Amino acid sequence: MIEIPSDLHPDLVPLAFLLGNWQGAGVAALDGGDGPGTDKCNFGQEVAFSHDGRDFLQYVSQSWQLDDDGGKVRPLETESGFWRIDAERKVEVVMVRDQGIAEVWYGEMADQKPQIDLATDAIARTPSAGEYSGGKRLYGYVNGDLMWVGERAAPGVPLQPYMSAHLKKVVDPSEWAKDLGDLPDDGIAFFK
Repeated sequence: MIEIPSDLHPDLVPLAFLLGNWQGAGVAALDGGDGPGTDKCNFGQEVAFSHDGRDFLQYVSQSWQLDDDGGKVRPLETESGFWRIDAERKVEVVMVRDQGIAEVWYGEMADQKPQIDLATDAIARTPSAGEYSGGKRLYGYVNGDLMWVGERAAPGVPLQPYMSAHLKKVVDPSEWAKDLGDLPDDGIAFFK
């Protein structure tokens, strides 16, 4: 079930499914110098979408390479940014990545379902950033989980898949604790 916080800016209601903390894993193509290579790795990811009552969502994502046992090997990338949506369900995202890349993404939310299709419109890179000329992403809310897939291109290299993940919402036990006030002290009456 998608919860809509009472203090969420009204324009953001269509994006309410993104709100919260998400964790999961996926598969990433490792860079081969000119963009994603054929070598792949498993990665873990933590994503947070939050709001402060204004007309945007704040976004932070951290990912890391995983070993065969699911242990963290090394960081892959960190992103942060801001998401907006207009009355026609057009979505805009401004994002900065730790690799020295700043991006402006535009797209739209699907009609009648929580799915967002984005493509880069503008990219700025620092001199130390790797080659990168554009990207596409698809985000979807499927059976209570957040799934996404990304493609990217480099000069002379067409769009190709580079990352995809399946994320589950992280439940904060303090939220559940608020509802425990009505339980009897011994807890036995709960089972009667």
